[in-house]
Amino acid sequence: MAAHCRRAARPIKYSNTLRQADNKPAKMKKFITTLLAIIFALTALGNAAAVATKNPIVKLDTTYGAIEIELYRDKAPITVKNFLGYVKRGHYNGLVFHRVIKGYMIQGGGFKPGMKQIQPARTIHNEADNGLKNIIGTIAMARTADPHSAGAQFFINTNNNANLDHRGKTSDGWGYTVFGKVIKGMRIVRRIEASRTHTVSYFSDVPVKNIIILKASVLRR
Repeated sequence: MAAHCRRAARPIKYSNTLRQADNKPAKMKKFITTLLAIIFALTALGNAAAVATKNPIVKLDTTYGAIEIELYRDKAPITVKNFLGYVKRGHYNGLVFHRVIKGYMIQGGGFKPGMKQIQPARTIHNEADNGLKNIIGTIAMARTADPHSAGAQFFINTNNNANLDHRGKTSDGWGYTVFGKVIKGMRIVRRIEASRTHTVSYFSDVPVKNIIILKASVLRR
């Protein structure tokens, strides 16, 4: 009886498909790790950009309460740098809001109690052509008839004062530079605005009761 021939067992070979399947978990892990690294890097860049674009904030502690003001450095770089310089040097500490007109604005930064004037260190270029408007709650630089005579005095608008906006680069049209806005303490601004006023020497609209800036400080640079 003829013997049945057995075929020799062939070695099992893994197909290319099986090898690719074995590599999938490692490739997926590498992909996820790379993706997470990219997301982390983009988040860090976004946070850095956000910090870089944050505007400075100044706080005015007054005898009536605190006022916080955000300064628009991107729109009025010269004015903001000038204002921050006075704040850091303590120029405004002890000065008063010396001119208050209801339905218009409150002004300070140039007089001690008793209407003793303090001269500014220098004057700066007018940046009123920056597109910002003198609307309620904005802070702007006070000046004389000379468009480029602003020094340390400022005012906070308590009305929409379009007549103070830039209209053209002429002596009458330059306007008054807006460089920030009240973000906290508008109630204090309104309280100051409501003060009784009188005339002292040749200064009109002077509050009867001294409204003192106890301290001006930088909350965020």
